[in-house]
Amino acid sequence: MQQAVNELDDHALLDPLQYAMASRDADVMDLVRDALGAGRAQLAFQPIMTSEASPQVAFYEGLVRLSDDAGRIIPAAHFMPLIEETVMGRQIDCVTLDLALKMLVARPNLRLSVNLSARSIGDGEWRRILDNGLLNRAKPGDRLIFEISETSAMMLHENVIRFMAEMQPKGVAFALDGFGAGFTAFRHLKDFFFDLVKIDKSFIRGIDNNTDNQVLAEALVTVAHQFEMFAVADGVETAEEAAFLERLGVDCLQGYFYGVPKFEL
Repeated sequence: MQQAVNELDDHALLDPLQYAMASRDADVMDLVRDALGAGRAQLAFQPIMTSEASPQVAFYEGLVRLSDDAGRIIPAAHFMPLIEETVMGRQIDCVTLDLALKMLVARPNLRLSVNLSARSIGDGEWRRILDNGLLNRAKPGDRLIFEISETSAMMLHENVIRFMAEMQPKGVAFALDGFGAGFTAFRHLKDFFFDLVKIDKSFIRGIDNNTDNQVLAEALVTVAHQFEMFAVADGVETAEEAAFLERLGVDCLQGYFYGVPKFEL
């Protein structure tokens, strides 16, 4: 990254926007590197609620948060696209998994999902953390859910399928994140072993007044149930959206309407 910034120094006057973006990206990478090195990572928890008259927490999603040396949170949207396919991306997955397993051991009644890049499945350090964690007598695997995006699942689909087949007998569940917005053709769903899907937010936004989203979301729920997967509506922000999705037959709902990610449960 530093090399890229140096190369742009000579062209700053010719392309100031490109230079500014490269400088910003380099600063963000340094912040992330420093935060990981100093152990400034923690999980924030967002509830996923059951779809019923009196909603209950079905599970929580654990979202990794990094902070700078002043304690300010570094927005994930600023760094995840830059590091997802890098060594730091694997480090983020390792830290996230370690924090999740420790929380599951500390809270025997907690069910927790965390994001996973398919590339981390073959990472030795990540696998060591997982294997050691699953040996704990608190049996955290029974309450652990890995969320894998459509894009990531299809990128290394054979690895993902083998990993699922190995982990599910140990109690680990799997969620297909961003269902409907990526590249997983419906005909491939039978090759995977997903326990649930999270319908992409783009289909949920304003669904109570958007007939296109209504038709598409209904189709996605139907497909999920056909393949015996729970359907979670992601990105629910209003009571009207929640009410419509309940009538549509979704199993669970997640979004700011039910709660923002918080550090304390």
